[in-house]
Amino acid sequence: MINGDATTVDKATELQKRREKAVPRGPYNVTQIYVESAEGALIKDVNGKEYIDFAGGIGIQNIGHNHPKVVEAIQNQVSKFIHTCFHVAPYESYIELAEKLNALTPGNFEKKTMFVNSGSEAVENAIKIARKYTGKPGVVSFDRGYHGRTLLTLSLTSKVVPYKKGFGPFATDTYRMPYPYYYRSEDSLTNDQVDDQILEKFKDFFLSEASPEDIGAVIIEPVQGEGGFVVPSARFVQGLKKICEENNILFIADEIQTGFCRTGKMFAIEHFGVEPDLMTMSKSLAAGMPLSAVTGRAEVMNAPDIGQLGGTFAGSPVSCAASLAVLDVIEEEKLVERSAWLGEKIQAKFNEFQQKFKEVGEVRGLGPMCAFELVKDRETKTPDKELTAAIVQESWKQGLISLSAGIYGNVLRFLPPVTITEEQLEKGFSILEQVIAQEIAKKQG
Repeated sequence: MINGDATTVDKATELQKRREKAVPRGPYNVTQIYVESAEGALIKDVNGKEYIDFAGGIGIQNIGHNHPKVVEAIQNQVSKFIHTCFHVAPYESYIELAEKLNALTPGNFEKKTMFVNSGSEAVENAIKIARKYTGKPGVVSFDRGYHGRTLLTLSLTSKVVPYKKGFGPFATDTYRMPYPYYYRSEDSLTNDQVDDQILEKFKDFFLSEASPEDIGAVIIEPVQGEGGFVVPSARFVQGLKKICEENNILFIADEIQTGFCRTGKMFAIEHFGVEPDLMTMSKSLAAGMPLSAVTGRAEVMNAPDIGQLGGTFAGSPVSCAASLAVLDVIEEEKLVERSAWLGEKIQAKFNEFQQKFKEVGEVRGLGPMCAFELVKDRETKTPDKELTAAIVQESWKQGLISLSAGIYGNVLRFLPPVTITEEQLEKGFSILEQVIAQEIAKKQG
C-alpha cells in the first residue's frame, strides 16, 4: 500500500503471485521490487517507491539507467530498422563500434572485434577462437572465477551452489588453478609469497595435469566479480602473462563485469600493466541492451574460417547504436576520471565501516568496484553468510539495492552507476550503515 491508503492495490505483491505461478523458481530475484521506471542511480517500483541502486543491474548500468543519449540513439535506430542480421545485410554501426573497441582496448598491436549477445557467448567465442588459433583445446580458469552459465562457461565457473549443482557432466579440457586471496591466505605468508606459491604451482600443473602443448588459453577476471571482488597483485598477473607467453598460451581477460569505468580505469586490466591477447566485454558495453564483444590480436581473431563465428542476433543494430552512445557519454562526461573519484569516496566510507563494525573483516576492490567481507570473528575470519543475506534483504526494504557475492556468500559488493550524484551516494551510505547496525543488533539479541 502507498501512503496508508487501504484501497490501494499492492502491485508488487500481485506481480509476485503471478511470477510464482508463471515463472520457474530457477531465475532468482535478489529483491521483490517490480520496476516501473529507472533513471540515473534511481529505480521506482510499481507502488511508487524509490530506491537508490547500488547494484546497477549487476554492473550493467555504469553510465546510469536510461541515459538520454542512449535512449535517443536506440529510438533513432529503431525508427530506421530493427534487425537485418549482420551475416545477411551488414550495417555501419557494427563496423564503427568494432573500430572504436579496437582503439580503446589495451595493446599496441592490430586488433579485430566481433559481437554476440551475452557475456557467456563472448567467453564461449573467445575460447573457440583461442582453440582454433593455437590448435590446443585446454583452458585454465581460476578458483572462485565466474564466466557464465552455458555448458562451457559453467565448466570454467568455480561455484557449485547455485550455479553448477546437478548440471553435469561438464565440458572436457577445462582446468582450474588457485587465484590469490590474500585475506584468506596462510597468516605466515606475505602477498608476494602467495603469488610465488601459485605461480610455482603452474610448473607442477604442467607435470601432473596437462602439458603446455595441450593448453590453448588461460582466462582470468582482473577482479573477481561473483567471487567476491577479490583483487590480485600486478606482480601475479604479470607473472601469469609471462607463463602464457613462454608456453604459447593465449591470455584472455574477462572484462565483462570490470570494464567501462568500473574500476577507475576504462578496463581493469590497465591496472596491471598487461596487454591481453583477447578480451571479453559485455554488461555496461551497451547500458542494458544485449551485446557482448570479443576483441583481440588481429591474427588470433582471424583464425576461425568464414562462417565459424556469429549468430542470428549477434551485434544487433539497436545494441550497437546504444553502445556507440555509451562510449560517447564516457568520453564527454569524463566518466573514467569520475570513476576514480567515486572509488575513493566508496572505499573511504567502507574503511569507516571497518573501524566501526568488527564484523567487517576486510574492505577491498579497485575504484568503485568495491566490497567488504563480513565475518563472525576477525581472528578466525569465519564467514557470516547469514548477516550478509539479512543486510541485503533489509537494505532494499529501506530503499537501497545491494548485492552479495563470494564463495561463502559473505561479501557485500557494490556496483552503483558511476554517474550517481553525491547526494544519492551519501543517502545510500546512510541507509547501509543504519541497516548494518540494525542487523548486528538483532543478531546479538
